[in-house]
Amino acid sequence: MRIERPRGTRDFLPEEMEKRREVERRLRKLAESFGYREVSTPTFEHSELFKRKSGEGIVEEMYVFEDKSKRELALRPELTAPIIRMFVNECSRMPRPLRFYYFGNCFRYERPQKARYREFWQFGVELIGSESYLADLEVILLAYKMLESLEIDFELHIGHVGLLRNLLKPLGEESSKAMRLIDKKDEEGLRKLFSELGMRDLEEKVLRLTELVGGKEVIEEAKEIVDFDFNHVEKLSDLLESLGVKHRINFGIARGLDYYTGVVFECYAKGLGAQKQICGGGSYELAQIFGGERTPATGFAIGFDRVCELFKGDSVKKPVVVIVNFPGLEKNAFELAMRLRESDITAVVDVMGRNLKKQLSYANDINAEYAVIIGESEVKGGVFRVKNLKTGEQLDVEAENITTFLSELLKPKT
Repeated sequence: MRIERPRGTRDFLPEEMEKRREVERRLRKLAESFGYREVSTPTFEHSELFKRKSGEGIVEEMYVFEDKSKRELALRPELTAPIIRMFVNECSRMPRPLRFYYFGNCFRYERPQKARYREFWQFGVELIGSESYLADLEVILLAYKMLESLEIDFELHIGHVGLLRNLLKPLGEESSKAMRLIDKKDEEGLRKLFSELGMRDLEEKVLRLTELVGGKEVIEEAKEIVDFDFNHVEKLSDLLESLGVKHRINFGIARGLDYYTGVVFECYAKGLGAQKQICGGGSYELAQIFGGERTPATGFAIGFDRVCELFKGDSVKKPVVVIVNFPGLEKNAFELAMRLRESDITAVVDVMGRNLKKQLSYANDINAEYAVIIGESEVKGGVFRVKNLKTGEQLDVEAENITTFLSELLKPKT
């Protein structure tokens, strides 16, 4: 009887892994170019960490278990809480601001659907210690550049949770519930709440505000609805525009959790249906929830699996196949392969003892572009025969020049 993989998980075959590693490489390169340094946290944490951040309801979405000492642990459902726990415990005295990036797998017990899995990966950053609009600017710029580097067709939307918070103040304790409904885009539930509270006038103002999406004119319209200091948003939008970052103002972006404090942003991609959000972030204060001092932070997380689904770039490094065409020359083949690998060329040597025809057939099967054929006459003459597997063209190359010759052939086409 076969054992199937658990529902909501995936096996990644070589081609998919090569694509994922290329996406990861590009994201890492950009994060590090901005001065962010990688951190890593445990795959499981005390469940209390996530309950404090998101409330008791998060338990229904988590993989929770007891260890042998009866401690309640959980597989991490996201990575911001562990990063801030780490900051509070180990980094609070480090020079500010701190620039961290992370990449790891997370787990949520949800109904699997397109681009949504029970085991999924996040790539994200946290900028800890600044409440300036410049911190928001840097983080948004980095997210934008990352998605741009993957050649993904997306839209960046920017909002501020302060507007809705100010508008919802008359609701008192019910304001958090209203924010959660807005965050879930549950208009029916929101209308029902306002009806129960007898606040129809406020309901219309809230709905008008959440529908404001567009350019700078949206800010002027919002000023007529809510009393708020828009200076932070205006300066941020102006700077983003001057840096060539295309964006839309969207005051309908909400967060159902109270620790979000200011600017929030989301990136939406085409081709993913209902699961179009590929990146989300904003400014927040979490450290005090985990026993630290109140500390401003801003960050984002990219849905790694979703961007991998959209990524169409070339990620496969095509191998060169070294073919033995005469018994006893296996040593020569392995020596040549080692030379090629030292020059960052992927080299494959036949380990099946097959004849020339079958070796060439295998080379085509693994999508190799070139084969180097080693025969008795080639060894005696100090040359290698290089065959273009696409055109069939063959050329003899002096042994001392082989790595340079192949390196030039395999250079990415610009």
